[in-house]
Amino acid sequence: MFRSVGQDHGAGIAIGRRVFLGMAGLGVLGVVFGSKVQRVVGDALSPLTSGGGGLASILPGADGFRIYSVSSTLPSISTSRYRLRVDGLVDHPMVLTFADLQSMPHTSLVRDFQCVTGWRVPDVHWAGVRLSGILGAAGVQPAARALTFESYDGTDFESLTLDQAGRPDVIVADRMLGGPVTSEHGGPVRLFVAPMYGYKSLKWLSAIHVVDRVSPGFWEQNGYDVDAWVGSSNGRSDERTS
Repeated sequence: MFRSVGQDHGAGIAIGRRVFLGMAGLGVLGVVFGSKVQRVVGDALSPLTSGGGGLASILPGADGFRIYSVSSTLPSISTSRYRLRVDGLVDHPMVLTFADLQSMPHTSLVRDFQCVTGWRVPDVHWAGVRLSGILGAAGVQPAARALTFESYDGTDFESLTLDQAGRPDVIVADRMLGGPVTSEHGGPVRLFVAPMYGYKSLKWLSAIHVVDRVSPGFWEQNGYDVDAWVGSSNGRSDERTS
């Protein structure tokens, strides 16, 4: 069942320009790990990064993806402990468990994942709950204009306008690449904003706040666009949904 909660604000920026530049430069690196060792890579990252060295920000990942983190660790949240807070300008503030999300209607997408630094993973299979469905269950109030999102990493955060959030290709994803979203890819639950660059698809999604204005996210405060629509250079315009 959904549980009502009070509002909880807060993720601050704890990492500066060193990590930002390190991740931007990662776009020129090749992929060195295959999908079979994806979990091994993730397990190895946590102790290596616990001292704040930021290795998680500069290590190539599996399946054509790069493993990015703006904090010094990769969060590891079990499905039994996972909670997604939905609050702000809504009629029914909620805390959703992983089981709650699993019980909601799901949609599937096949979309490219495009990083603003230039690399792209084509034809990624995604599945999850449409963000618009979660907002519908919460009951968005008339004063609402935007959303802010928080991450379990305690550092990253993002935003969308209410109109952007209502698109059918914006989902709260619990599956990708044919299986559950791994912790390395931002699981067990992450945001996926199909028509925008990857930095808008917040990993380790922990909270959705419905607000009256757009607030620039972590990457926007470091110089990236608030409206991060993938340009024509992406080379893909297909709209496959189910």
